[in-house]
Amino acid sequence: MIIRRSDAALVLITQPDHAALAGRIMRRWEADGFPQSPRRADILAAVDLHDNGWHEVDSSPAVDPSTGDLLDFVTVPHDVRTGVWPRGVGRLSDRPYTAALVANHAVFVYDRYRADAQWQPFFAEMTAVRDRHLAASGASLDDLHHDYRFLRLGDLLSLTFCNAWPEPQADAFGYRIRFDGTRLTVSPDPFGGHEIPLEITARTLPKRRYESADDAAREWEAGTPVNVRGVAVGG
Repeated sequence: MIIRRSDAALVLITQPDHAALAGRIMRRWEADGFPQSPRRADILAAVDLHDNGWHEVDSSPAVDPSTGDLLDFVTVPHDVRTGVWPRGVGRLSDRPYTAALVANHAVFVYDRYRADAQWQPFFAEMTAVRDRHLAASGASLDDLHHDYRFLRLGDLLSLTFCNAWPEPQADAFGYRIRFDGTRLTVSPDPFGGHEIPLEITARTLPKRRYESADDAAREWEAGTPVNVRGVAVGG
């Protein structure tokens, strides 16, 4: 779950919905030879579905029982964060290249934990899963490393918008991202001068202590749907 926090309320966005927004953004990406890529359909499927393993987790909010705070995708327990990826990649096994890209994403986004002994089984498993699907796809590791940029960039753009991160994001693939509240700017311009509308459905929950997961689930079911809107533009 993604949680936008304000003084008055919590705005919750599911991870699968965030991924779908990432896919809509990348369909408008005109740079880096992406429109001509022979693997574009599989790459876009990976962007669309990279967080499909979170469906079960995001069916209602998670709660920290010690504080009563709602937990987002960064603060949920370790077994939740590691468990979503084998499940999500497994659902993509009929598209081996798509599955390989998503497995690679799992390894990439948690790279900061590589030296942590608790995370070693996760890295071993996801690397093996990635390599198995890549071999089945017939593509090369160089292809995967080249194409992964599109999944990573789509994910980062959507996360920046959904989380309303005010800090500029510098990405390893040569782009700089900043968000001012409604306007997501990407430099250099990958959109060919076009303005890309952004919209995602969220739910608003009260900002309070939650007594249990059941308490949070009731508020989630009763939560007010809201449409969060903005635009993406090239800098």
